[in-house]
Amino acid sequence: MDWGMKNRLAQLFAKDGNCMFLPIDHGYFQGPTRKLEKPGNTVAPLMQYADGLFVTRGVLRNAIDPATSAPVVLRVSGGSSVIGADLANEEITTSIAEIIRLNASAAGVSVFVGTDYERQSLMNLAKLVNECEDYGIPVMAVTAVGKELEKRDARYLALCCRIAAELGARVVKTYWCENFDKVVDGCPVPVIMAGGPKVEDKGVIEFVHDGMQRGAKGVNLGRNIWQHEHPVAMMRALRSIIHESAGVEQAWDMFNTLKNADKS
Repeated sequence: MDWGMKNRLAQLFAKDGNCMFLPIDHGYFQGPTRKLEKPGNTVAPLMQYADGLFVTRGVLRNAIDPATSAPVVLRVSGGSSVIGADLANEEITTSIAEIIRLNASAAGVSVFVGTDYERQSLMNLAKLVNECEDYGIPVMAVTAVGKELEKRDARYLALCCRIAAELGARVVKTYWCENFDKVVDGCPVPVIMAGGPKVEDKGVIEFVHDGMQRGAKGVNLGRNIWQHEHPVAMMRALRSIIHESAGVEQAWDMFNTLKNADKS
């Protein structure tokens, strides 16, 4: 692995090998998502706790302070909306020149295994890896599955993650599931957890802890943090699991302490 690739990965993953990415790319298919209408305001109090920001070029340019020290994972796939026929019908939207110009530490692309656009999205990943490897830029594959696989079974998530790694992704983002170790054990690159739809407070802490215990290298959580009534408290509690090896009850106590302090 070349020095540039190693350096960019070292920016994204802390010395303990783990990471906490903050995704705010939801608008690329959802539009002005609740509590992300003004993304710059949403992330301002959270940036100091993020190991990386997952964002599109438009929001990066117009809403994020260029003086920020948080490394950027640039979302570079899209082309469909939440009201369109099929979200899986994506293409690469951003050139390698643009990725470099925006000083991204990594590029992120979705893959949709089990859909009509499986091959197209996997080829998007392969082509992006081909371009980014020439410049020492890691690619993060963001896994998704077809509607018939919505239960997010370990078997199918493991399939998707392994294929993404085989095609050259340096990092894979996927959903937490029961028996998550089966997903991690079958993937030769770091696996980080997606958040998905918002769940109740302790449930987030529990699934993040379980995933870390089963081999995940961190999280890429958005809605479960910035849609929360107390986003800083939630982010700091989750960070304690990722970087301080906190247990569920320890992180839950931290969340409640910070939440109550925020109310006062």
